[in-house]
Amino acid sequence: MNAPLESWLFWAILSAGFAALTAIFGKIGVENVGADFATFIRTVVILAAISLILTATGGWQGIGTISPRSGLFLVLSGLATGLSWVCYFRALRIGDAARVAPVDKMSVVLVAVFGVIFLGEKLSGPNWLGVALIAAGAVLVAYKG
Repeated sequence: MNAPLESWLFWAILSAGFAALTAIFGKIGVENVGADFATFIRTVVILAAISLILTATGGWQGIGTISPRSGLFLVLSGLATGLSWVCYFRALRIGDAARVAPVDKMSVVLVAVFGVIFLGEKLSGPNWLGVALIAAGAVLVAYKG
């Protein structure tokens, strides 16, 4: 009965749903708040939430258990996340959520390309077609005609 909890697809669908709520809640939240301060508030909430989750699940581990390579890439990932959030909230402050979010999801296209280039991942013809359709869809949604 634990099958959904072990499925990447289950968690990816939840991630997409929460990402959609992030855009809607964020757009409302930045109405009278600076984008950078909004990002700070969001980050504090995330730190509190993940601290509670780690405590509840017993997931805390010592810093010494993390290899220097993993530590470096986790720090780089954190920096990239922070920069992404700053840019995202600035875009939401200026633009429509329905157009900002799809452009932000061009990250899917970039992950596919970077995964092939840097991680040696392989994508089939239908996979590349999907990547191209995602890119085209983002452009079409962002287009203001």
